[in-house]
Amino acid sequence: MKPTDVVPEFPADFVWGAAAASYQIEGAVDEDGKGPSDWDVFCDKPGAVYSGHSGRVACDHYHRYPEDVALMKELGIGAYRLSLCWPRILPEGVGAVNQRGLDFYDRLIDELLSAGIVPWVTLFHWDYPLALFHRGGWLNRDSASWFADYAALVADRFSDRVKHFFTLNEPQVFIGFGHHEGRHAPGLELPISEVLLAGHHALLGHGQAVMALRAHQKQELKVGLAAVGIPKSPASDDPAAIEIARRATFDVRPDSSWNNALWMDPVYLGKYPEVALRKYGGNMPKFAASDLEIIHQKLDFFAVNIYHDEIAVSDDASPDGYRFAPWPVGFPHTAFQWPMTPSALYWGPRFFHERYKLPIVITENGLSTRDWVALDGKVHDPCRIDFIRRYLREFRRAMCDGVEALGYFHWSIMDNFEWAAGYRERFGLVHVDYETLKRTPKDSFYYYRDVIRSRGANL
Repeated sequence: MKPTDVVPEFPADFVWGAAAASYQIEGAVDEDGKGPSDWDVFCDKPGAVYSGHSGRVACDHYHRYPEDVALMKELGIGAYRLSLCWPRILPEGVGAVNQRGLDFYDRLIDELLSAGIVPWVTLFHWDYPLALFHRGGWLNRDSASWFADYAALVADRFSDRVKHFFTLNEPQVFIGFGHHEGRHAPGLELPISEVLLAGHHALLGHGQAVMALRAHQKQELKVGLAAVGIPKSPASDDPAAIEIARRATFDVRPDSSWNNALWMDPVYLGKYPEVALRKYGGNMPKFAASDLEIIHQKLDFFAVNIYHDEIAVSDDASPDGYRFAPWPVGFPHTAFQWPMTPSALYWGPRFFHERYKLPIVITENGLSTRDWVALDGKVHDPCRIDFIRRYLREFRRAMCDGVEALGYFHWSIMDNFEWAAGYRERFGLVHVDYETLKRTPKDSFYYYRDVIRSRGANL
């Protein structure tokens, strides 16, 4: 089935949203009792972040959230995916609670609800309490319990109004980039055995946090984990080519944490994949079987962040039986140099839905472009419009081919601090002038608004 053959609309109950993360937009890193995070310190490390940028001010969302929520209402989204800053709520990560931090999120949640926007809350989107890093961070098995205690506090405070929660955002990244490659906070370059140990503790924290959320819920919650989805697409519609892509999607690289099944199988299937046990060998952490029982909590949806894919092709000379096809000369890439591959939003949801049997919600999808305010006072970003159209058509095609599609959150609602890339990359539907902090909706903002209004009929 081709994209042009599918039904014109998404279901009436499909969730249309946009997303952002606390450290990337809030600013106010040392205001109102907030404790330091590992990212606060990492940004002070010479050469760690592009041009010495930091999240100290970011988009100043901490002070300007009413204006930002008003923009979300104008956009017409039904849901906003936000994250809570752990050290804003618990300055030391555990122990004494910062009431002013809780009060901020109370105000933000109430503002969203009054605008008719449903908050989908992520507990951890990378701003880890510095005090807990000094106690070993994710390398310390106690990190799972620290995270669960934080989750319980959040549920006690917010679950009367917040029904949807995510535990972790992209463990592949905060473990892989943060603990193996040193490119993100906390900037460690550990051997793969310790990387896998930290990852196991993060997954254990996920499981304990799910248990804590449900034990303290004020209403029946919907809970998920927002992992990176790195799908592999087939070179053709031939069944053999599709099987190669499916196998490559769930394969494991023994020198890296960048894969799908290592993080997803324990959460959704209750076991590490056999390919991981075989390829990592003695580098896999030792743990009791009860750990997997904790990690394998019932979840309500399969949440996944997808930006692009790779094309897997048969290769008898490769030990794995496949390789990744190189991109042709001049292949379209985003400003971040990520390939523009709409097929990722077809094959990713299809393969993940087949394997894990849960409804799919795309928790991040978007692109960085080189945007600026034009002489007419507007921001023209035709590439983002084309990207949204192409990717959503593929997601709709997956839905029509049997994937249970629950929702889509565009990344991001506004330009923001893009981690080690600083403010160089602009992912937003809303342009932010970092000198004046003026917000300017881009052309894509109005296009996405029309997509939402038409339930995708204008795609």
